[in-house]
Amino acid sequence: MPTLDPVPGDSALAGRVVLDARDVSRALARISHEILERNREPESLVILGLHTRGVPLAKRIAEKIQAVEGKPVAVGELDVTMYRDDLRSHPTRSPHKTQLPAGGIDGKTVVLVDDVLFSGRTIRAALDALSDLGRPATVRLAVLVDRGHRDLPIRADHVGKNLPSARTERVGVRLVETDGVDEVRIADSVTADDKGASA
Repeated sequence: MPTLDPVPGDSALAGRVVLDARDVSRALARISHEILERNREPESLVILGLHTRGVPLAKRIAEKIQAVEGKPVAVGELDVTMYRDDLRSHPTRSPHKTQLPAGGIDGKTVVLVDDVLFSGRTIRAALDALSDLGRPATVRLAVLVDRGHRDLPIRADHVGKNLPSARTERVGVRLVETDGVDEVRIADSVTADDKGASA
């Protein structure tokens, strides 16, 4: 297998591309249509991206839904740093901002958006954070990549790509907004600190 360029700022990740820019775009289009099929009233939707890469994904999904419906879709950002169960082992995590759309989340269908679903612990933290912010009618989960290996009984409602992987492999997502390119890579050799290790 040829070695590809590492993610900027992360020399540990090389590996092979499993989703390129066109694949990412198609996956997000499919997720957007699935969300619409399950919720015919966009005004009751809130698309909430999890920091970091879930935020631009959420914005793209909201834009795609708006393009179909001709109506704006509420979109926001959720930081789960203080709700994580690994703060003792990662005390230097920097919190991001949580920004809910006007009108909040009470009584709404909230779609959480993240890049990689792995153990389920990030989503558990997101659900805890949501409970402090309001009472949505329904909470659903959309992820670009589901790589399996759940520690908790959490399942995504909308998946761009199911990517079976070994725990020793690393799945890395790069997006134009954060990294200058859209792609998903899988590489060997992972440590507990790696991206996706506790998502």
